[in-house]
Amino acid sequence: MNELTFYECDICKNLVYLVNDGKGKLVCCNQPMTKLEAGSEDASHEKHVPALTRDGNVLDVVVGSVEHPMIPQHYIMWIATVQGDHVQFAHLTPNDEPKASFNISPGDVRVYAHCNLHGLWTAEA
Repeated sequence: MNELTFYECDICKNLVYLVNDGKGKLVCCNQPMTKLEAGSEDASHEKHVPALTRDGNVLDVVVGSVEHPMIPQHYIMWIATVQGDHVQFAHLTPNDEPKASFNISPGDVRVYAHCNLHGLWTAEA
């Protein structure tokens, strides 16, 4: 399981990821939630795709090859890693830099970043 499935409420912007993929529909504010697709928003890839640097068991993530802005109107809300059944999140604020470090194990790791304006982005190492 190196991938997560995210859903967002179009009304209140609640965001969830699936732990188990059941048969029911996710509903929030009395309407079905929208499944998010990574990189589907019309936005600059160089500011949104996570850039990854791996050094042993440490994975450093910077969002964007050109660092993403971090202002209240436009910022990276969180960065997450998925490796097997291990999921880690770093929650960010507009006062933070768009980066995080994670302890990881050997093997493939998928990284997600979520922009408050341009949605979900991903990369793999």
